[in-house]
Amino acid sequence: MARALVCYGSSEGQTAAVAERIGDVLDDHDHEVTLVNLKHPPDGFSPSNYDGVVVGASVHAGSHQPYVAHFVRDHREELSQLPSAFVSVSLSAAHADEAERAPAREMLEAFLDETGWAPDETLTVAGALKYSQYGLLKRFAMKRIAGKASGDTDTSRDYEYTDWEALEAFADEFAALLESSREE
Repeated sequence: MARALVCYGSSEGQTAAVAERIGDVLDDHDHEVTLVNLKHPPDGFSPSNYDGVVVGASVHAGSHQPYVAHFVRDHREELSQLPSAFVSVSLSAAHADEAERAPAREMLEAFLDETGWAPDETLTVAGALKYSQYGLLKRFAMKRIAGKASGDTDTSRDYEYTDWEALEAFADEFAALLESSREE
């Protein structure tokens, strides 16, 4: 059994849900999972206390949460010595057209370039439009953005685009990576 850290930054809760699902899959593989919101990490928190780490962050206004980037930069050496993965959650990843999804991959790559981190695995994950959680101005802005992208604009409901099966398959792969690294 490996000790797995799943840490994340989430603005509206979708990345937290993604992190929880990854944790559930790793737990199903009999790994001991610790879930940490990087906005409020516990005192003395260090990735070196784990056998593998998954970091998740969401994209807002073209970039990931600064506190997640700060964590990765501060712990880059530790992360590089462990099996690690980065999951980037964004609405750009929700497009059916691969060319329209390219910005999601570009933002993921920009995060890795900015932090100098080279995780073993990466994944872009489609996020959610949570109109019910937005204030008036943000709801209006998100409706305009969604409309320009031919997306969902009924602000009376929320929309979730996450492909949970693909996410679970990714977590299964990371579980296998953890298992193989412990055998070495």
